[in-house]
Order: sequence, then C-alpha cells, then structure tokens
Amino acid sequence: MKNAGLDKESLQMLLDTLGSFGKQKLPAQVRLDLDEKDEFPLGLVEELLGPEIGLHLLFIPEDLGGLGGSAYDVYRVSEDMARLDLGVATAFLAIFLGTDPIVVGSTEDQRKHWLRRIGEEGLIVAYAVTEPLAGSELSAIRTKAERVLDGGELLGYKLNGTKQFISNGGYAQLYSVLAAAPDGPSFFLVEKGTAGLLPGKHENKHGIRSSNTSPVVFEDVFVPKENLIGGVEGKGLIHAQSVFGFTRLMVAAFGLGGGVAAMLKAIRYARERVQAGSTLSEKPGYMDKLIVPHVVKLEAARAYIEEVARRLDAGEPELQTEGAIAKLFATEEGCAAADASVQALGGYGYTKEYEVEKIRRDVRITTIYEGTSEIMQWTVSRDRWRVHLQERGGFYRRMADSLDSLHREDPQVGADVASLAVRAVLETTERCRVGRLTRHQHVLFQLGELMTRAEIAANFALYAAGRGAEKYAPFFAPKALKAMSRISAREAALDVLAGAVRLVRGMDAVEDGAMADFERGLQGSAIHAAAKGLLADLDAVARAVAEQDAARPQ
Repeated sequence: MKNAGLDKESLQMLLDTLGSFGKQKLPAQVRLDLDEKDEFPLGLVEELLGPEIGLHLLFIPEDLGGLGGSAYDVYRVSEDMARLDLGVATAFLAIFLGTDPIVVGSTEDQRKHWLRRIGEEGLIVAYAVTEPLAGSELSAIRTKAERVLDGGELLGYKLNGTKQFISNGGYAQLYSVLAAAPDGPSFFLVEKGTAGLLPGKHENKHGIRSSNTSPVVFEDVFVPKENLIGGVEGKGLIHAQSVFGFTRLMVAAFGLGGGVAAMLKAIRYARERVQAGSTLSEKPGYMDKLIVPHVVKLEAARAYIEEVARRLDAGEPELQTEGAIAKLFATEEGCAAADASVQALGGYGYTKEYEVEKIRRDVRITTIYEGTSEIMQWTVSRDRWRVHLQERGGFYRRMADSLDSLHREDPQVGADVASLAVRAVLETTERCRVGRLTRHQHVLFQLGELMTRAEIAANFALYAAGRGAEKYAPFFAPKALKAMSRISAREAALDVLAGAVRLVRGMDAVEDGAMADFERGLQGSAIHAAAKGLLADLDAVARAVAEQDAARPQ
C-alpha cells in the first residue's frame, strides 16, 4: 500500500515547529542538566504530545485524526529529534513501536478505538517485548498469557512475566506486551493502573539518560479478550516482523542524526580553532582524518535511508534486509562520527560542557536497541546468502552490471569503483559457498559487513548521479557530492578487498598456491589503482565543508 505522506510544506512546518521547540525548551544547558540528573522530562514529552505540536500524530493514520506520515516523514522527524536529543527521541521511538502492532495487526474495531485514543489523548506508549533472558530473540519470550475461561467461554488472559529495558516503562499509559499464549506469541494491550502491572526502577544508563528505561513486571495481570491484538493468538511474531522495516529505519535516522550533531560541533570548532597560524579547517591532516571520512559516510547513510524510505512508501514489502543495512551502517557510523568529534575537540571534547561526549554516549545505544549490529550483520548475510544460492550470484552480478552502465553515463560518481566492491563481494560469497564457510557464525557476521559496505557505496553512486529519490538533498557539502561518492566507492572497495582476504584466508579456505587466483578474482589490482585521486577528493570535500559551515547561521 502506497503512502504519499505529508506534502513538502506540512513536513517543513512540522520540522520548523520541532526546531523552535528545541531552541526554547531544550537548549544545550537543559540537555546537559537532564543528562546529569538522569531525569526524564515528562512535562516536555507531554508538551510534544499536546494539541499545539502533536508529534505523535505522525504515526496515526489520517482517517483516525492523525497525520498519516510516510516512512520518509518519520525518517526526517527522527533525524531532527536525534540531532536535538537522543533521549527525548527515544521516548518517541517507544511510542511508535508500541503503536505499530495496533496499526499492522489489530481488528478494525481495535484500530479505531486505540489509535483514536492515542491520538486524541496523547498517550505515552511502551513496547514491552525485550526480556532478561530472551534479549532480541522474540521466539524465546517467557512471559505467559494464560486463558481465563468461564464455563468454556474465553473472558481474557492472565499475564505473568518480566520485561527488561522497556523505554517509557515507568511512565507509559499504555503497554503493547508480547506474551506466549497457548497458540503462540501474541500482542496484548495493557493500560496503566491495571492490577499486577508493576513498573520497576529506572535504569542508570551510560547514555540517553533523559529517556526512561525500566523493567516491567506482570503478576496475574488480567487482560480482557478484546485487548488481544487482532483477536487471534499466535500472530505476535508476524506483527513484530512487519514493524522492523520502519523501526530500524527510524533507529538508522537516530544514528545519522547523532553523527550529524557531533560533526557540526567538530566542524565549527575546526573553523574557529587557530593552531600554528591557521585554523584547523585549513589543515588537511586534521580534516582528512577526523572530519571528511565521517561526513562522507553520513551522507552515504542518508542516501541509503532515503532509498529504503522511498521503497517503503511505494508499498514494497519485505524490506527487512534493507532496513538492517540502513541501521547497521548509519548507527555504526553515527558512533564513529561522534567518537571522531570528541577527538577533534581534543581536551574540550572530553568535557561535558561541549556536549560531544554526551552525544557519543547517547548514540552508542543505537547499535544495540532494535537489534544489535551483530544481529544486523547476520540478517544481511543470511538473507543475501539465500538470494545468492537461489539466483546463483545473479543479485550482485546485476547490481555490478548496473553500476558499470551508470559509469558510462556519469563517470564522475565512482560507479565503476563501487562495481568493483560489489564484484568482490560476489567473489567472496561464492568462495564461502564452495568452502562451506557460512557454517561459522563469525563468517556470517563478517560477510554481512562486507555486503553492507558494497551496497551502501552502490546506492550512493546512484544518488550522486541524480538517480535516487526526488526528495534527496545532501546535508553536508552538496557542491562536493560527486567527490563524496567517489570517496565512498574507493573506501568501500578497499575495505571489501581487505575484509575478503582476511575472511577467506583466515578460514584457510584458499591454499597458498591459489591465493593469487583469488586476489585476481577480487580484482585487487584494479581496486588498488582506483585509489588514485583519493587525497584530492578528500581535500575538495574538506574545503566544501568549511565553506558551507561559514555560511551556516550561528
């Protein structure tokens, strides 16, 4: 089902409102104070849910009084919220998560009743799925839903169990709870104040300290049968899986937003800090190590997030693999960019006043919640491995051929080098098949990483050539977009080459005498040759980034 979402003006109005709210209610000192006090800003969250802003309406369909936001709209709002404060953003992730099982799995009566209530009352919702011993393995949940019968008639269910690390857990007015019913895992809706519902103590966390995270205990909690989402037991895992494409895109946007926020502070510092007679922004060693590589990867992540959003909004199903690629790359790079920003500010970066150390602590969670980076690597390799076997390498072969064709049309975006990265992944995947290497979990993790790097670079080349979503506009250095795409392609190809040799050689899958043939299959010489011009492109992007920041309002 297609979703056009908000028109351009309405989305911009919402983003402007969010920006004004941030300046007025969440300036830097307030954010730092919330972090220091480990305090959930209930009043501010309620204001965002109130009638003047109604941010949660983005998740509610239009026919029920909401805004009916598209995946693209959710990504844009999520990124802006993350740039403001990831803790507050996480409260809204939880509301979206808790609402989505109703959107995708409820009966029509449930949909009208609950979504209208959430929209009109601005309910704080929690998604109660994770458990102490199950983690991200949804099928291993131990919270039980026991049928309550009266003369053979089903009245409802009694829930017993414990949920862990539940965002909004201590303040939610409505909980979407995954529990094991007799016919399989199912989602139930439980309201605040229900007897036996016991929110636990707020967790003392490393980051996102302005979000509330707590265990939630269920002791003989009675839930009427009308609160079983969908009215049929055993649909819970299907409902959870259908949410992943959207929620992982949302967390990818969080990683992107956190990385952008940190980079903006590092770039501003580089333009103002004078050392040995010139600013740091004029020093290639500083910019080419600590700024430009991260700007490039953040823009590559943005292009991929927008591509997944475009496909979701076009009604394309089964995008769990693409959602995993987006989350893996954007969140890992968000962490790397924030870490580089701490380094870029030197001693100041290590102090709380300049906030980059807070961003670094906050963004770290994005590689953990909604599926760890390792689960994302495994998801990508598992899914692409299946396609590789079914199509006998056709998926990556077609991708590489398409990039070669793009290079003939636009030789400035590095599509030929991205093609080398994709073909190297194809060769490595085939070697793993012949050597039966995917029996080892470590191989799956590493293969998923190489696949992600190649696909991100391939998509970035497409977008830099103007073949991507119409709405796409780079945040950093738009004048140097093609140079950024060339850098992305080179770095991906070099990393895939090194990773492939490490993986296949490290697993003793290639004999000494056959190693040269393997490297020829990877087109190692061509990848090395493609590195030519990398430094010139790094310098060009550095200049563009500094010029852009000079023109940006203080």
